Amino acid sequence: MRDFDVAIVGGGPAGLMAALEMVNNAGSNLRIAVFDKGRRVTERKCPLAIKTNNANPHILNNKVECLNCEVCNVTYGIGGAGALSSGTLNLRPDVGGDLDKLVGDWNYAEELVKYVDRIFVSFGVPEDTLHVPDKEKITALERLAAKAGAKYIPTPQRIVGTDVMIRVVDNLSTYLEKKSVRIFTETSVVEVLKGDGIFKLSTTRGEFTARRVLLAPGRGGVTWFQRVVKMLGIDHEPGFLDVGVRVEVPSYVAEDVTTVNPDPKIVLYTKFYDDRVRTFCTNPRGFVVQERYEDGTIGVNGVSYRNLKSRNTNFALLVTLKLTDPYSDATELGKSIARIATRVGVGKPIIQRLGDLEKGRRSTWERIERSIVTPTLKNVTPGDIGVVLPYRVIVNLLEAFKRLNILYPGLYSPQTILYAPEIKYYSIKVKTDKNLQTSVENIFVAGDGAGLSRGLNIAAATGVIAGRAILQSF
Repeated sequence: MRDFDVAIVGGGPAGLMAALEMVNNAGSNLRIAVFDKGRRVTERKCPLAIKTNNANPHILNNKVECLNCEVCNVTYGIGGAGALSSGTLNLRPDVGGDLDKLVGDWNYAEELVKYVDRIFVSFGVPEDTLHVPDKEKITALERLAAKAGAKYIPTPQRIVGTDVMIRVVDNLSTYLEKKSVRIFTETSVVEVLKGDGIFKLSTTRGEFTARRVLLAPGRGGVTWFQRVVKMLGIDHEPGFLDVGVRVEVPSYVAEDVTTVNPDPKIVLYTKFYDDRVRTFCTNPRGFVVQERYEDGTIGVNGVSYRNLKSRNTNFALLVTLKLTDPYSDATELGKSIARIATRVGVGKPIIQRLGDLEKGRRSTWERIERSIVTPTLKNVTPGDIGVVLPYRVIVNLLEAFKRLNILYPGLYSPQTILYAPEIKYYSIKVKTDKNLQTSVENIFVAGDGAGLSRGLNIAAATGVIAGRAILQSF
């Protein structure tokens, strides 16, 4: 059995930032361990990846079927899912989470966001990646959004690119190891047990002990996180779920918006259900990729690169669902949708034209090939997304397409390509104090997997908060 002062479960932005905060303020006095079921970021290459001149090796060979690896390199590993998903940093406290509400102070939340940004830059994010929207163009977009009954949220952003973010994360993890942080990759934490003033972690590499534990498992670890929370008796409340589709259009359809904000944040509420629908993770001239989760289900995501471009732009269009009693397990609802989609798609994501979805018929390769959009993900099954997603979600999405066409002329076209499912799991919401300590003393939480964030920047900021609090607890 190996003993540590702090055990961090999850090597994503939350876990890495927490470790960094501790080593920079306590030197090597604390024995810190980071556990992640995936690989080092430089080793997170899909087996189907191909290498071409000046191309990123993480681009998938879409002509070959997924090998269904036991641990998906796209979803799991050091750097988290976000490291291999465009690496965009949104520099607002209320984008990528609700940091201002979490800390109870907008100014402090802004300071944290700026602090995290400086850290990323210090580890290799280029200064010229910063994009600040033009004020006049912001006003014009806000007016268009108002016509659509939507809200545009202007956001300073760093458009880093997956290829660059991989190097940044590698620099950060290497620095931590030089500061004596032990990083255990390809190591699953099976359970966390509370003892007398200490915690025991049972892992696939044996047993470890720690005086403090930070749970930061990321989106891929949501099911694991819920099980551990219930096992430890940590106070929590129901979480929510984002479910929808990945949309792909010619890049010129989205250019009027993406030239103002490369990853625009647009939110609307539907007229019939009054449900929240939002754009998420826009990748100008990017690529659509497949994800695989630990339960064998599949999903889709988008990536963009600094040095490799397509002719298309893709983004997620997501409907937020929050369940109440008697059934409030939003994560299980998402898993159920993913299981159905995986079966209907025969182990592949489903692809469909928007026009076919509206007509209630499945797409075929013949119809898709008539589209003006050439799909960037071809390891897919043509089908009917209406068979997979709940009716309520479909109704919300179709309304959103019509309304967003005001901002994206040409979006509401029969030829727009859709992929499903795109599901963002945010887990149950653990009740914490301002330091992100749970109802179980010396257990802290951070990041997307704990339901505290929805993106790289806020996940990293929650890691900073937890790291500082853990230091103060000794």
